[in-house]
Amino acid sequence: MASAVGCCLFDTAIGRCGIAWTAAGAVQAVQLPESTDEKTLARLRRRGGDVPESAPPPVIAAVIGRVHKLLQGERDPMLDVELDYEGVPPFQQRVYEAARAIAPGKVKTYGELARELGDAGASRAVGQALGHNPFAPVVPCHRILAAHGASGGFSAEGGAVTKLRLLEIERAVLSPQGPGLFDEA
Repeated sequence: MASAVGCCLFDTAIGRCGIAWTAAGAVQAVQLPESTDEKTLARLRRRGGDVPESAPPPVIAAVIGRVHKLLQGERDPMLDVELDYEGVPPFQQRVYEAARAIAPGKVKTYGELARELGDAGASRAVGQALGHNPFAPVVPCHRILAAHGASGGFSAEGGAVTKLRLLEIERAVLSPQGPGLFDEA
């Protein structure tokens, strides 16, 4: 895995997130807020080691700005953000890229994603891969739900409540027949 060379915390509408980057300017990890800055940094550093906090280079500052806007409701798919996949198993990479292809405000189930990846029986493996997602919300694992629209798990602080909050920010539509997740019927 390419070593991270820097990391920082940044304020968003849902709290202080973190980001770590490589010397090549790829995003090595993004971390949703934990209960304290120290916990956010500790979780962020699980992937890249004890990297120092520093000012982000321009390419990373631009990603931070986009994450900030995303968490305010701007619909940015962030598909062009370069992620450092070094050390990430190939199956997880495929899951993350499939998740990235889900447009903001849209959702899929773990089973749908597994079928798209060519293995209808892999929905649990998809869920496990998403549980290890080091790039949330750039890899929008919150857009993948359990069967029948149930929230399913979410590894960020706050669990399913955080997942539902992210979907609310995006004004997610859970089905083509009905209103968005939090719209009035």
